[in-house]
Amino acid sequence: MKDQVAKVVKIGGKLIEDENKFQEFLKDFSALEGPKILVHGGGNFATQIAHKLGYETKMVDGRRITDADSLKVIIMTYGGLINKNIVAKLQALESNAIGLCGADGKSVISKKRKVKEIDFGFVGDIEKINSDFISSLLKQEIIPVFSAISCTQEGELLNTNGDSVASAIARAMSELYKTELYYCFEKSGVLANAADDGSVIESIDKKKYQELLDNKIISDGMLPKLQNCFEALENGVSAVYLGNSALLQKKSTHTKIVQ
Repeated sequence: MKDQVAKVVKIGGKLIEDENKFQEFLKDFSALEGPKILVHGGGNFATQIAHKLGYETKMVDGRRITDADSLKVIIMTYGGLINKNIVAKLQALESNAIGLCGADGKSVISKKRKVKEIDFGFVGDIEKINSDFISSLLKQEIIPVFSAISCTQEGELLNTNGDSVASAIARAMSELYKTELYYCFEKSGVLANAADDGSVIESIDKKKYQELLDNKIISDGMLPKLQNCFEALENGVSAVYLGNSALLQKKSTHTKIVQ
């Protein structure tokens, strides 16, 4: 199947929140030819619901601290509300999709993160992707839609960074397909000036990445995103792109990550 290109696409939470941009993304995603996989989180939705329930949300370097109450909110929000809404909208676009979390088909197996300097709580670090299971869906022309929830071997659900889920799935699928990874969010790409959407940095290698870090041009959620980009390229993924939904049809300027 290496002659086929499989596309793994991660949609950012702010795209999901904007109904017009969300629908535009789904149209662009549906129009992609060949095998494709969608990964989503929904951190802002989870934060809003947690706030209404009186739960505090804590973040460190763009990553959420997940206590027991937060985990319940995340499972309900990611695995329920957001996941099934995406699947339903894809069906309306004649794209046959199935909503999944890491427990389904043992697709994303993780272990609870060990406490080092920071206790992230109920957060999963991915150990294994069931690429055979995912490939079986692709062969049936079914689109897997993964929420950012993984599962331990013992059956414990864990919050897992959506960018990491997308990267891990892309790396695993690269053993079966030529695989491309797309991170779609509200911006046109990685920006040299956060206030100027036209300041897209069109190509980033590790030297450029370090320069951006040193100059504090990238921070928070972009840090784990770019780390996952480089890990993907170093582990079999053929191409990695970042930008808005127009990126999927190569209709706009975007950022490409290179080695």
